[in-house]
Parts: sequence; structure tokens; C-alpha cells
Amino acid sequence: MPVKKYQELIAWQKAIALVTEVYEQTREFPRDEIYGFTSQMRRAAASIPSNIAEGQGRASTGEFIQFLCNARGSLYELETQVIVAFNLRYLSEGQRDKLIDAASELGRILNGLINSVQYRKKEAVTSHRPLATSD
Repeated sequence: MPVKKYQELIAWQKAIALVTEVYEQTREFPRDEIYGFTSQMRRAAASIPSNIAEGQGRASTGEFIQFLCNARGSLYELETQVIVAFNLRYLSEGQRDKLIDAASELGRILNGLINSVQYRKKEAVTSHRPLATSD
């Protein structure tokens, strides 16, 4: 059964959980980073589910794929920021590992979703069948 709402996508659900975790972990960052690194990490994290949702709401499969790739780019940006935050001693090893593990899992899910949507798009073009916009 095709996905009707972006909230049904496991990638979106995992991304929401990651945003929540990033907000919780960055609460203890130095106050002088609130408009700097803290804000940057939070924006990158929030961009992931936002791009998934926006892409799913677009009219074409190609646009959906593009937004999923944007989400993956934001995920990689966040992973980099987590490593920097650990190097600056803003995150403990355990906090870093928790965020990196969640990001890695989400990355695998996003890659699978991108591949699946690309495959379905290719199949629809090859068979000359219209692809439902609800994917």
C-alpha cells in the first residue's frame, strides 16, 4: 500500500527522533554557542525530517528524490557537527556514539528509500505506466 502521509515514512519518524535527541544533547552546550554551533546543529537536524516531508508532498517523484537527497546531505552535515562537538568536548563519548548510531541508522533508511523510489520511477518509465504521486 502506498504511503499517503509523510508521517507514515519510517525515515521521517526516525528523523524526528534524531531532532529531539539533538535538542536534548545541545541543551548543555556553552551558552556562548547558543547562536553559533548549537543553532547550526539544531537547524541541520530539523532540516532532515523537513526535507522528507516537503519532498513527499511534491508533485513529482523526481522532486521527492531530490528532497530525500537534501535530507541525506543535512544528515551528513549533522554527523560532521557531532564529531566537531565531541572534539570540542561539548559531547561525551557516549553522547557522540548515541547520535552517530542514530544518524547511521537513519542514513541506511534514507538510502534505502531513495533507491526504492528511484527503482519505482525507473520501472514506471520503462513500462510506460504513470507513477502515483503518493510515493
